[in-house]
Amino acid sequence: MGVRTDRPSPPTLAEPRGPFPGFGEDAGLDLPALTPDLEEQVVARLTSRDFTAWADAAAGVGHCARPIRLRGSSTTFDTTTGAAVSTFSSDDLPLGMLHVRCGNRRASDCPSCSRVYAADTFHLIRAGVTGGKGVPEHVSDNPLVFATVTAPSFGLVHGTRNGRPCRPYTTKGQDRTCEHGRSMVCHATHAEGDEVLGQPFCGDCYDYRGHLVWQWWAPELWRRFTITVRRTLAKHLGVPALRLPDVVTLQYAKVAEYQQRGLIHFHALIRLDGPKTDGGFAPAPHAATAAFLARVVEQAVAAVHFDAPPLFEGDVIRRLRFGPQVDARPIKTKHRTDDPDRELAPEQVAGYLAKYATKSATDTVQADNPHWRRLRVTLAEVCDRILHDAAEEGTPLRDHPYGLLGKWRRMLGFRGHFSSKSRRYSVTLGRLRRARTTFQRRLAGANRQGVTLDVRDLDDLLTDQDEETTLVIGQWSYAGSGWDTEGDAELAKAAAARAREYAQWRAAQRSTA
Repeated sequence: MGVRTDRPSPPTLAEPRGPFPGFGEDAGLDLPALTPDLEEQVVARLTSRDFTAWADAAAGVGHCARPIRLRGSSTTFDTTTGAAVSTFSSDDLPLGMLHVRCGNRRASDCPSCSRVYAADTFHLIRAGVTGGKGVPEHVSDNPLVFATVTAPSFGLVHGTRNGRPCRPYTTKGQDRTCEHGRSMVCHATHAEGDEVLGQPFCGDCYDYRGHLVWQWWAPELWRRFTITVRRTLAKHLGVPALRLPDVVTLQYAKVAEYQQRGLIHFHALIRLDGPKTDGGFAPAPHAATAAFLARVVEQAVAAVHFDAPPLFEGDVIRRLRFGPQVDARPIKTKHRTDDPDRELAPEQVAGYLAKYATKSATDTVQADNPHWRRLRVTLAEVCDRILHDAAEEGTPLRDHPYGLLGKWRRMLGFRGHFSSKSRRYSVTLGRLRRARTTFQRRLAGANRQGVTLDVRDLDDLLTDQDEETTLVIGQWSYAGSGWDTEGDAELAKAAAARAREYAQWRAAQRSTA
């Protein structure tokens, strides 16, 4: 059984009008509305003498929107004989430089690299649920919970409320209007996409500073949560916390997502494995069920807190917690598909988490959102105050608990990882990327030799090679980032979108075959 090296390739920029099955008579690039300057740049590229060379370079990096440009050369040596096997120089390339993917995870910055990141994250998460990629299949029998933990309230905001009216009445003891004279009642039923979603009922009542402080320390709350889950597990299982790894081990994969009110919440797959001494992925004890793990997660979320230091002199110490809205659902694995109460499939959850791992703060809400504008203004004011106080006192910013807050303005003060996992949850992103690189090299070699790549030769793709048979020595210098013009970037994004549609069409063809 082999991999066809002559299979149809996705349409490229070098074929701007070439149709392919499933997309009508004309499958040309779908460019957005361009300004006159951008349109001129696009036309100039399409009619340039080096368009074919540029298109090949763009295809070589998967139509990355902002590739890294490098100049230099490298030589590959055989480690056993010391002989030079091959040489490579950027001078030999049509454009005179080597282009490398930017690797940005944000779909708003680079759709192509974001798609690769999402695919890798999907396989990483799925492997920890159903097995594969070096993870044994019996891991799917271990207790698994899909948990969502949110931020607390810093003021009343408009929400969908599961299709119910937003806020048709006030809580007992509250007035219908706030101290600023604004109504605290809303009878509207907001649909998804409503521009008022996430907006405070009263911006003057909303605790913007508390919002920023919670955002800054959200990673610390998550760290404390993982510790508290383990301690709670030990308590319920009747073992000392230090001996818990001898009974069960906790593994997880977590992603962060911005809510419409500008606060982070966390989605996580949390799994219980057997003793650490069994080498990982061992079956969990019979007493540790998914329902038991869900209760432990809920208890841990309620118990976690952190006393955040003041922003500056005269500010208050805030006790930070997660919000009361906690969702911890047991996940039915592929071996329990006959359960009539099954609500979430492993692949569904893996795709859900992978999608949110590629989002950024600017992907969630409109850029001109009044609430987010005020949030950014408050963030700027706090950062300026911290800088001013540090300059007057002669204190280094690194010694201030919020000294680096200004570096995270784009992320609205969130400084944590958007995607992370425990050590033994599943395969790592690094191994998946090395496997892809190895496969691409082997496929390119098979294409050059005109042979078929046997899938039996791919079993070792995820195996880290301890002994390298070749050594690559090179010298490269940074030449810049991005394409020559914004028009080139728009062309690359359009080609990436077309390649994505082509991949989706091929997937649909395989599913119906």
